[in-house]
Amino acid sequence: MPPPIELRDAVPEDLDDICSLIRALAQYERMLDEVVLVPEVLAGHLFGPSPSAHVTMAEDHGEVAGFALWFPTFSTFLGRPGIWLEDLFVRPEHRSRGIGLALIQSLRARTDGRVEWNVLDWNQPSIDFYESLGARPLPGWITYRLTPPGSSGR
Repeated sequence: MPPPIELRDAVPEDLDDICSLIRALAQYERMLDEVVLVPEVLAGHLFGPSPSAHVTMAEDHGEVAGFALWFPTFSTFLGRPGIWLEDLFVRPEHRSRGIGLALIQSLRARTDGRVEWNVLDWNQPSIDFYESLGARPLPGWITYRLTPPGSSGR
């Protein structure tokens, strides 16, 4: 019998599951119309010779339950690398089993620098979860974004 919760680095064979999780996250965030990724292009960015991002897969009794998509950052003030958590998602049927916590802890273990992310202001369940871990919003900071031509800017 597989272990109850297992985390592992994604491999190219996980691409379909990663795309499915991204779509499920986008649906949860009411942004499904924003998903325009091309799986083959995403694969190159995740598994090519110079990956732009990494994925940690979470399995619950052998079933893909969630993921964290992240990439390295660097803090000039700390003088050390950190991690930007781009997306964390656990399928609803696998929530409240410690998977989100395990994913965050796995990122924390990868760096002695900062682990940072954004959360939508209406997503109170996630805000409550992150604050239960001791994370806090950064007062005085506003997120800016430059988008590619033709993008909606969301």
